[in-house]
Amino acid sequence: MNTHPNANVPWTLVMTGATRGLGLVAARHVLATDAHCHLVVLARGGELPAHLGEYGARVRVVAADLADITSTLAAASAIRVMLDDGVVPPLRGLAGNAGIQFVDDDQVTADGLETTFAVNVLANHLLIGELAGELVDGARITITVSDTHFGDFRHNLGLVPAPRWMSPARLARPGAFGGTGGAGGRTAYSTSKLAAVHLVHEWARRLPDGVEIVSYNPAFVPGTGLARAASAPQRWANRWVLPGLALTGLVDRVPVGGRRLASAILGDPQAPSGAYIDRGQVSDSSAESHDRARELELWDELERLRTLARSDQ
Repeated sequence: MNTHPNANVPWTLVMTGATRGLGLVAARHVLATDAHCHLVVLARGGELPAHLGEYGARVRVVAADLADITSTLAAASAIRVMLDDGVVPPLRGLAGNAGIQFVDDDQVTADGLETTFAVNVLANHLLIGELAGELVDGARITITVSDTHFGDFRHNLGLVPAPRWMSPARLARPGAFGGTGGAGGRTAYSTSKLAAVHLVHEWARRLPDGVEIVSYNPAFVPGTGLARAASAPQRWANRWVLPGLALTGLVDRVPVGGRRLASAILGDPQAPSGAYIDRGQVSDSSAESHDRARELELWDELERLRTLARSDQ
């Protein structure tokens, strides 16, 4: 149920990572739950996902490559125009659900950045920064993170190495965790999710009153597209073996994870800005994730990249 006080007023949700997996389930659930929601999906190629077509004029797609700064900024600009021209109703939601993981940390974007960091961290910052001025009172920003940022067996079942923090300028560059082979790509992933929690904390301090931002942890959800860059045996296990753990309660299947993400987007549970929502419950992120000095350093580096890109346009 949409718990927002303006539940009967048309509004817009901008969402990344809505074309597959739990993001697609969440997008469909939000649209089905709230007939007043208009969804703007950022996706490569700008094509409407087939499973969202039934919602007709309430869904629009803006082409965006989140690994490309110029493309991400252009998408945000296009959304601002749509909002300013009244093509879509006021912006009351932003969901940064896109995420990527590789087997190494040598993947390089057109901007010379490490791709995991560019998509999982920088793209969220760019979209928030470019669209924050459009968010209306009562808006919620939801950033999908991961409990891999804890770095312990209880939270990642030993499948993902613990994050290894270093200067954000270094994290943004390829090869910070050893390059090709080994656990470099998975360490880049867990570290990017720690960075995303840091980012949520810092944005919570800077957003205006009436606009909140939360982290959402779906826990491990086998069967999504996140493991598409893994080895063939790992992809097979992710698709056919690990979903069986849902019976133990340790993991969720895609439909459950998607519905929980939708609830978080719709404001349930209620939570203070900066909160960490763990599988539908307000909880605590890791002790390591609460570090003001790191959060400021990360903010400065992301703003430097954003400012540099804007000056080149």
